[in-house]
Amino acid sequence: MTTEKRRSTLALLALAVSAFAIGTTEFISVGLLPLISQDLNISVTTAGLTVTLYALGVMFGAPILTSLTTKIPRKTLLLAIMVVFIIGNSLAATASTIAFLLFARIISAFAHGVFMSIGSTIAADVVSSDRRASAIAIMFTGLTVATITGVPIGTFIGQQLGWRAAFIAIVIVGIIAFIANSILVPSDLRKGTPTTIAQQMKLFTNGRLLLIFIITALGYGGTFAVFTYLAPMLQELSGFKQNHVTVILLFYGIAIAIGNVIGGKLANRKPLKALFYMFIVQAVVLFILAFTAPFKIAALITILLMGLFHFMNVAGLQVYVVMLAERLMPGGVDVASAINIAAFNAGIAIGAYLGGVVTDSIGLIHTSWFGGIMVVAAVLLTGWSLKLERKDTLKEKTV
Repeated sequence: MTTEKRRSTLALLALAVSAFAIGTTEFISVGLLPLISQDLNISVTTAGLTVTLYALGVMFGAPILTSLTTKIPRKTLLLAIMVVFIIGNSLAATASTIAFLLFARIISAFAHGVFMSIGSTIAADVVSSDRRASAIAIMFTGLTVATITGVPIGTFIGQQLGWRAAFIAIVIVGIIAFIANSILVPSDLRKGTPTTIAQQMKLFTNGRLLLIFIITALGYGGTFAVFTYLAPMLQELSGFKQNHVTVILLFYGIAIAIGNVIGGKLANRKPLKALFYMFIVQAVVLFILAFTAPFKIAALITILLMGLFHFMNVAGLQVYVVMLAERLMPGGVDVASAINIAAFNAGIAIGAYLGGVVTDSIGLIHTSWFGGIMVVAAVLLTGWSLKLERKDTLKEKTV
């Protein structure tokens, strides 16, 4: 292995460790919802705001804070991000009211937004162009490992020692991530491209980029209408015991990891075409869950399939945004990446919120088909985007 390749591998490893810490705190609420609800004497859907508001914090924090921090050296910024992350989770561990817990979650979310936006561009930059989707998938492996081990272990800790103990464990993981960044991330990283809010708005006025941002929100967010309320669904509808939920979350995370690797490989060459077919299968699985949820074995199989497709689209969506931005607005690649991170979290917020509305109004079981409708919308828009790509290819050939 060459020195350059070893260096890029270590950088990707550090990003994956940090993504693990951030992924654990993002999704930990999913396993803790029933515990937070009971302890703070609030409804499960009110506790679900810990997912919704976190996602909104990332959504607004990612593009704005990424723009404001472009002049800060990348390594310094990474370390600062982890400090904010540690503070946010420390506050969550001391929360005695839902209002204070939500405040702490928003603080953590700001760190998440900046990290994931610059992390994606660093991952794409340290490898050759034909390995970009795989490099981004490696970074996102930290998130998938978080769902395999971080979320189930955090849920188990919460069940045994109280939900606040889970956030204390996350603080410890954050400190380890801080050390990993200090040691493994090189100091001579590519500098960020300075951008103003006005320049960011130009990205929103570009129809092609706006289309993929909407696809990201709908295609990724649809699953969260169900995933946010997975713990109560497993207990109340499928009839699983509380301790079984931890094990199911573990296997769900394994399915996510497998799907993430497959998705990265499928999206390396033609990301948009791969996304089109991924979304179709994802929507079908969500619709099937509406029928299988009350039956233990059938529900388990469907939920594991849902996990397989949960993160499969992430690398393709992110690499396609980078490719589009390089072609259409070269100076705005960093911010386009940040806005797409915001779009992922807009999808989480929309899916989690609407899943809560559906749960309160017509019941938990209906969240799955509702999420399926969101993904069907992503299928249609991806098909439209594919047509636009073909037109671009024809133009290039005729020129």
